Amino acid sequence: MARNKQQLLSRIYDDPKNYPYGFRRSGDFSIGEADSLAKYGHLFNALYKGEIEPSDLEDQHIMSVMRGDAQPENVNERAWLKYQSRLNRPKLGSLYGNKKQVVADDDDSDNDIELNDDLGDSIDTDDD
Repeated sequence: MARNKQQLLSRIYDDPKNYPYGFRRSGDFSIGEADSLAKYGHLFNALYKGEIEPSDLEDQHIMSVMRGDAQPENVNERAWLKYQSRLNRPKLGSLYGNKKQVVADDDDSDNDIELNDDLGDSIDTDDD
């Protein structure tokens, strides 16, 4: 499906998988960055995935920023780099781990239980 730059800019970009409540409510982005991602996200994503070719110098600069060859010059480019770094950050495990703890029962001291009655007298459990 051939798309042009104008069609990509007319749609609002969202990422319901990683940001189900939107970019603004995520806490990862400022309001300006969230607005920039919503406006330019489809264009940047298409350029990033190679779905469209850069059509002008601005698109070529965006591609060089994505490759790391140039520094971001505006909030749009910085927001996209920040978005990519958030998506590619390492996932943290649980603080408590994911294995169930198993208590090892090495001794057979369960058979030697001493039972006492209410008066403190020992009760004989041997069946001789």
